[in-house]
Amino acid sequence: MPRTTLMPRSQQLILAGPSGSLEAYIQAINGIPVLSTHEERALAVRFREQQDLDAARKLVLHHLRFVVHVARGYLGYGLPLGDLIQEGNIGLMKAVKRFDPEVGVRLVSFAVHWIKAEMHEFILKNWRIVKVATTKSQRKLFFNLRGSKKRLGWMNHEEVNTVARELGVSPEDVREMESRLAGQDITFDSTPESEDEDSNSVAPVTYLAADANADPAHALEHSDWEEQGETQLRLALTKLDERSRHIMQRRWLDESKATLQELADHYGISAERIRQLENNAIRKLGVLMA
Repeated sequence: MPRTTLMPRSQQLILAGPSGSLEAYIQAINGIPVLSTHEERALAVRFREQQDLDAARKLVLHHLRFVVHVARGYLGYGLPLGDLIQEGNIGLMKAVKRFDPEVGVRLVSFAVHWIKAEMHEFILKNWRIVKVATTKSQRKLFFNLRGSKKRLGWMNHEEVNTVARELGVSPEDVREMESRLAGQDITFDSTPESEDEDSNSVAPVTYLAADANADPAHALEHSDWEEQGETQLRLALTKLDERSRHIMQRRWLDESKATLQELADHYGISAERIRQLENNAIRKLGVLMA
């Protein structure tokens, strides 16, 4: 029987998406820790084999920060970040439903396809309205120009001046908006139709440069790895004696790093002794962080 454990209200609100303060939402999900490989696999197995909805919710909650990371990469399209995050959350839920823990990949790598697919669909549905009217005068023209036109086809000089005068914009703005409205939308990832069978038309997506380093899954994993490494280092430093900890802080962690001689003068010992203490501290940290 699947579990029906009720979620805390705070987690229910997080799963619902950033309906209130976007900053508060992002702060809340950043406070949810990253799952270890073992924890993630255990939850995925529970959901896959027992239809444990509580396990599925936890998988979603612990990966919401990844959706925000991906959504930030699409801000250049002029759409609200909150809307992109909500669409990405839908993709994350679909990914959790289809995730197979036996394949041997992390959920974050598997889910990126589903998250980006939902965001792409949302962007494509809203692409034209975003690009056609961006300024205040363009928005005014967009919503009024069709009703102002007296006939089909291009407006003549007199009609352009009349519309410009009635809407309080320049004739050049009217011509520009008329041209935009007359343009045809084309699909982003499909080859445009052409009457010429020999045409070499290709989909616009073909022209996008492929950057292997731009994979948001890898970027987020690397960021999480760095955060975990910093946390481990801080804990390991507390295990060192005060002098060794101070030497490591001054030599490696401070923005203005000290020289061996500066530390030797501070402690009244030789620079060679400082070097030995530094090497011993590095070895101890390596053992503590292993």
